[in-house]
Amino acid sequence: MKRFMLMMLMVCASVLTYAQTNVKADAVVKFKELRHNFGKIKQGVPVTHDFEFTNVSGQPVIIETATASCGCTTPTWPQAPVMKEKAAIIKAGFNAAAPGPFEKTVYVKVKGIDAPLELRIAGEVISAADFDKLNKK
Repeated sequence: MKRFMLMMLMVCASVLTYAQTNVKADAVVKFKELRHNFGKIKQGVPVTHDFEFTNVSGQPVIIETATASCGCTTPTWPQAPVMKEKAAIIKAGFNAAAPGPFEKTVYVKVKGIDAPLELRIAGEVISAADFDKLNKK
């Protein structure tokens, strides 16, 4: 009987441990949007977008990192814990140096959650001359 109880306790402990590591970031933080399209932007003029999120968990949430898929995108994130039911912002900046369409990803790592959450920015960088022509219409 003791052996059976010990085995059941071990099974329960492993199930609880597994369940905690399978929590997804979107169960802890809810973003107003996961994608933003800048449309056509002028080459050489950096742009930024604020991705607002709310802590929907019952405890403070820490954003460990926000990393970009390339060096042309610069994310910033709150360094202090975000208290429950409070909102915060992850800012995604894009340098718009090279002409052409783009789609970039910002990977948001929430403390205690294995898989990062993905935010995406997209748009098209056009030359200054083409941008000015487009805006004169």
